[in-house]
Amino acid sequence: MTKATKHTRALTGTAMLAAVATILMYMEFPIPIMPGFIKMDISELPALIASFAYGPLSGIAVCLIKNLIKLPSTSTAAVGELFNFVMGALFVGVAGIVYKKNKTRKGAIIGAVAGALIMALVSLPYNYFVVYPAYVVMYHLPLEAIIGMYQAINPNVNGLLACLVTFNVPFTFAKGMVDALLCFLIYKPLSPILHGRK
Repeated sequence: MTKATKHTRALTGTAMLAAVATILMYMEFPIPIMPGFIKMDISELPALIASFAYGPLSGIAVCLIKNLIKLPSTSTAAVGELFNFVMGALFVGVAGIVYKKNKTRKGAIIGAVAGALIMALVSLPYNYFVVYPAYVVMYHLPLEAIIGMYQAINPNVNGLLACLVTFNVPFTFAKGMVDALLCFLIYKPLSPILHGRK
């Protein structure tokens, strides 16, 4: 396969995976142990597949495309989409970089775990300093009311930082690991299609 053919296949594969990611982004659902405004989706799964198949830039491109497509129907004034892009790009970018240096199953696992961990850790200051203050301003929802939604699940949490550490950071890490687990289950059967091999 020539370099030009590989490049074309990578572009085509990235576009296809971005389309799937966009569909999955709309298929979100609530988690009982989280406040109702936090939803779960697996739209980073196609991005992680792209990152392993074509490199980290391809995975990041999938994250960007799916959020740009969703932007016109945003209900968060783009704050949610920007957060989703940054977190997804960190996750699949780190995973892809690690895997690119060590193209083994072990390298993929280490990359996915490292990406999920970095995504979860960065989500803490990002939520604390950017996302939640923005929501307070945009929706005129007192911070105490947001904290109250967390306290309805766990009365022992006090303050936004405690809420994020107790709920959001573990949730974000778990979300990344769910995507990674699904990726490991389906990547091998998909690999010949993604790379144009019989």
